[in-house]
Amino acid sequence: MNVFDFDGTIYSGDSTFDFCCYCFKKHPSLVRFLPLQAVAFAGYAFKCIDKTRMKEIFYRFLGSIDAQAMLDDFWATHKKNIFPWYPAQQQADDVVISASPEFLLEPICRELGIKTLMASRVDSKTGKYTGINCHGQEKVRRLEEQMGVTHIDKFYSDSQSDLPLAKIADQAFLVDKQGNLLDWKI
Repeated sequence: MNVFDFDGTIYSGDSTFDFCCYCFKKHPSLVRFLPLQAVAFAGYAFKCIDKTRMKEIFYRFLGSIDAQAMLDDFWATHKKNIFPWYPAQQQADDVVISASPEFLLEPICRELGIKTLMASRVDSKTGKYTGINCHGQEKVRRLEEQMGVTHIDKFYSDSQSDLPLAKIADQAFLVDKQGNLLDWKI
């Protein structure tokens, strides 16, 4: 089985950031959430709040829009950001594990034919989390809990924060900003 991070790995860029910008562009009044988002980022940077809480605050803007209704149009305009190397080597049992919201990635994973997605469980109407942010060691925990998997064949990511998954892979690859695959020396 091959396991992939999504943002910066399969997708060129950060889909959550792109979706937020897309929402703010479609609904300019959402700019009112920027100060709150800045405070949340500062709170996280100074270790006053954890990543999950910071992201919950960041996602509060979701309560003012119909995010689900915006997803089809968002992905129609952003699926061009899927790196071409991924579909060329895709396998039926690929697994995507991401810190991005599950509701955001579900439509594009379905379109790409990716059957297994594990991502942060965020309510698209409130921005509230169920569980914790799917990041770092949490990705390994979720893989073990949901699939009983403690070993993977190949792992792909753009981030050193995914080292816990790279350590349980036979082969690990880092994806650079241009979508090139590099051997990950662990």
